[in-house]
Amino acid sequence: MTNILDELAWRGALNQLTDEAGLRKLTTEKHVGIYVGTDPTGDSLHVGHLIPFMMLKRFQLMGHKPVIVIGGGTGSIGDPSGRNSERVLQTMATIDQNKKKLTAQMERLFGTDNFRIVDNYSWLSKLSMLDFLRDYGKLFPVNQMLAKEVVASRLKDGISYTEFTYQILQSIDFLHLYQHEDVQVQLGGADQWGNITAGIDLIHKVLGADAEVYGLTNPLMLKSDGTKFGKSAGGAVYLDPEKTSPYEFYQFWFNQDDADVEKFLKFFTFLSQADIADLVAATKAHPERREAQRRLAQEVTTFVHGPAAVTQAEAITAALFSGEVQDLTAAEIEQGFKQFPTVTAPRAPENIVTWLVDTTGIESSRRQAREDVQNGAITINGTKQRDLEFTVDPTAMFDGRFVIVRRGKKKYFLVRVGESA
Repeated sequence: MTNILDELAWRGALNQLTDEAGLRKLTTEKHVGIYVGTDPTGDSLHVGHLIPFMMLKRFQLMGHKPVIVIGGGTGSIGDPSGRNSERVLQTMATIDQNKKKLTAQMERLFGTDNFRIVDNYSWLSKLSMLDFLRDYGKLFPVNQMLAKEVVASRLKDGISYTEFTYQILQSIDFLHLYQHEDVQVQLGGADQWGNITAGIDLIHKVLGADAEVYGLTNPLMLKSDGTKFGKSAGGAVYLDPEKTSPYEFYQFWFNQDDADVEKFLKFFTFLSQADIADLVAATKAHPERREAQRRLAQEVTTFVHGPAAVTQAEAITAALFSGEVQDLTAAEIEQGFKQFPTVTAPRAPENIVTWLVDTTGIESSRRQAREDVQNGAITINGTKQRDLEFTVDPTAMFDGRFVIVRRGKKKYFLVRVGESA
């Protein structure tokens, strides 16, 4: 049987390991408990967060026992990594609400079998200040804490004592999970290496050097142009369908560059080596077909949102390409037309020329509107309109909420009905 480390290495998912030989032996002999932590600093994870969770999912699929720590305790403090300024502390009410949403997202990705979610607030909140200082603070030399990259990178601009102590709290997490949740491995992003090794050091100081614990990190994910993976033109790509629609999510993956698609297929899908090799070869032979990108989009969207979301995203994509939008639902219109110019219009029916010029402003003049209509350049809700006497009924389709106008072959407009212009 392939060891999980070999699988991760082939997929380009390994960066640093505290003891590769020891971890390889452990994961060959038994199914291990392994954890990833995430703080509820927002109400949704984004695709950047998927990087360590994809690794954790691979452990789960090979029979290991994943644990996710939702950091209700550490989230109230703030992780200094990846930042050059202090985090704004959130209220506990906001943190609790974020915890609920992140928990629901994790359960959707990992299911409920052979998987646990725990909240570090349940043990960190029980620590008194004196216990914290006597039992743990005494075990963390300040010079070693200062040398950790996550802290050293902040010294020039300054770091509060609150965020400085974050690595101690995360170390306590690892100790608690080792003692009470049968967890022997911590997994995280490259920026978490200092926190992970601090946790291992704490366990060895408290329980002895023979305590068998390990850490590993995934590499920083960069695109072929050197920019950081995870952003789109509109900002972060979220897992919450209310923040990033499944159609937008699908398009994010479908639009990845040819130079990146093999790396992303390896990292973000569960396809075999043979399947990925076939897709890469097909893309090299016929890049215009974007077969690898399409499969990438299908696989990741299915993992995050389910197969129905893929069907819906591809229906929207096909309708936009063909112009045959009449079979889309109002919900699909809401998803697929966010990126197009949007105007508003009242519900009353109106002559097409007047409606295009005065009501919506889609056309600049009556002369231009009449010319475009007569030339067949105007399509209303998927039907080409050449009649200058045609009456646009804004409530005729899409639950009376939208009118879709296409001018020429590619220029779409979304008209929202029943709102002030």
